[in-house]
Amino acid sequence: MKRYLYIGFILLLIMLTGCVKQETQGAAPSDPTLNKAARGSQAEMTDGDFVYRLVSEKEKYERGDQVQVYGELEYIGEKDEITIGHAASVFYFPMKELTRDYNISYAMNEPYITTKLKKGEPLREYYKIGGGYDSRDDKRYKDFIHSLKDGFPGGHYVVYGSADFVIDLQSHGADPGGSNGEEPKRYKIQAEIEFSVSEDTK
Repeated sequence: MKRYLYIGFILLLIMLTGCVKQETQGAAPSDPTLNKAARGSQAEMTDGDFVYRLVSEKEKYERGDQVQVYGELEYIGEKDEITIGHAASVFYFPMKELTRDYNISYAMNEPYITTKLKKGEPLREYYKIGGGYDSRDDKRYKDFIHSLKDGFPGGHYVVYGSADFVIDLQSHGADPGGSNGEEPKRYKIQAEIEFSVSEDTK
């Protein structure tokens, strides 16, 4: 029986590792109409003791505007504060431009960093221009990704945001990997918003 439990645990770890790799590359859902009816320029999702917000400060930007999109994570549990562990950031901001059907990835380094959240004080982080391509991508897509450094081209964008983190057990007196086999609770809270950018320059 112990042998089967061990094999099951190894399979679970492999599945989680694969999920983390995909999230880091910023893969967006293949169906651009997914949850379209629920999209706006702001979204809020609650998972247990945490509230995740994804916000675009405008529904429509003029060409040349700086697009302001941010994620927030707020702890609303019973403790005064809690420590979470995550990669370089808690927040992921992969996007898709629907007119051209182009994915804009959101790669991230994966150290293990801890952040202390005080109850009722949201952690906020703004989107930073991302995106990448490889040699197999066509020239139009490469030109589009290059153009992002000068601001978003005109188009209609969906942000597939998420907050991805675990409760840091060591900070809370637990022994991860110890004799009791306790594993950190993992959260991945997701939301989608939309914004558009005018085709015309100011």
